[in-house]
Amino acid sequence: MMALPPVPEADAAVIDRFIDAVWAESGLSRPTLDSYRRDLAGLARWRGGRGGGLAGAERGTLFDYLAWRTGEGYSPRSNARLLSALRAFYAWCLRRGERGDDPAALLESPKLPRSLPKAITESQIEALLTAPDVDTPLGLRDRAMLELMYACGLRVSELVELPATAVNLRQGVLRVTGKGRKERLVPLGEEAQHWLERYLSRARPQLAGKRSLPPLFLEARGEAPSRQQFWRLVKRYAAAAGIDPDRLSPHGLRHSFATHLLNHGADLRSLQMLLGHSSLSTTQIYTLVAREQLKQLHAKHHPRG
Repeated sequence: MMALPPVPEADAAVIDRFIDAVWAESGLSRPTLDSYRRDLAGLARWRGGRGGGLAGAERGTLFDYLAWRTGEGYSPRSNARLLSALRAFYAWCLRRGERGDDPAALLESPKLPRSLPKAITESQIEALLTAPDVDTPLGLRDRAMLELMYACGLRVSELVELPATAVNLRQGVLRVTGKGRKERLVPLGEEAQHWLERYLSRARPQLAGKRSLPPLFLEARGEAPSRQQFWRLVKRYAAAAGIDPDRLSPHGLRHSFATHLLNHGADLRSLQMLLGHSSLSTTQIYTLVAREQLKQLHAKHHPRG
C-alpha cells in the first residue's frame, strides 16, 4: 500500500476534539475511539490538508478516497468501519455548526460477506485452559483470565478493563460493562470462580504489593494487561496446547462460549443477555456455527452421512 504523509496539524487537532467529544457524549470504548482516530487520520493524510482540511471534505472527495482504498486492497470490512467513523465525525461537525451539510449522509456501506465466528472444540478449550503454569503468579493470573473469559463469554476489552469491584464471589456473579457503557450481570460458574478465588488470594496480592490498584487483573508493574498483551498470551498458550494459533484469537473464546452453550441446549434470548448483544440478530449467527458443527459431526460419524 502507498505510504501517506503525516497528519496535518490542524486536522490532528480537530480529530482530538472529536474523540474527546464522542467519548464524553457516548461513552464509546477505547478500541472504538482508537479505530475512529486511525480512520480519520488516514483520510487526513490522504487529503494532505487540502480544501479546508478534514472538516471541509466534500462528498465527492469521500467517494474518491473510498475508491482509492479499494484500489489499494482495503477490505470491505475495513471500509465499512471507516464509514462508521466518517458518519460520526461529520454528524459532530454538523451539530457544532462547522458545516451546513453532511458529506457522509449518502455513502453506502459495502456489502460484507457473512463470515462465521471461529470456535474451537470443548476438548481444545480444556487443553488451552490447563496450559498456564499456575505455580507462578502470572501463570495463575492467566489461568483465571482464560477461565473467566470462556465461562462468561467476555469481549477482550471487557476482560482486561474489569475492576476488582466487578466481582461478587459470594453471589458468584460478575458485573460487566460492555458496549455503550451498558452493564450486565454474568454468572461465574464453579470452575471460573475457583480459579478467580485462587488468583485473588494468592497471585494478585503478590502482583499488587502494598499498592491499592483498581484493575482486577494486573501485570507485574501494577497495570492492567492490554488487549494486545492478552492476544499474545492466548497465541502462546494455544501453541502450548497443540492448537493452531492462527485458528484461535481472544475473541474466539467468546465464540466458543456461545457455540458450546447452544450445543448444550441454551436458548437464544438467554445467550443474548449473557453476551450483552443489543440485537437478537447479532446472537443468531452463533446458531449457524452450532449447525455447521453438527453437520460435520453427522457427516463424520453417521453411517449414511
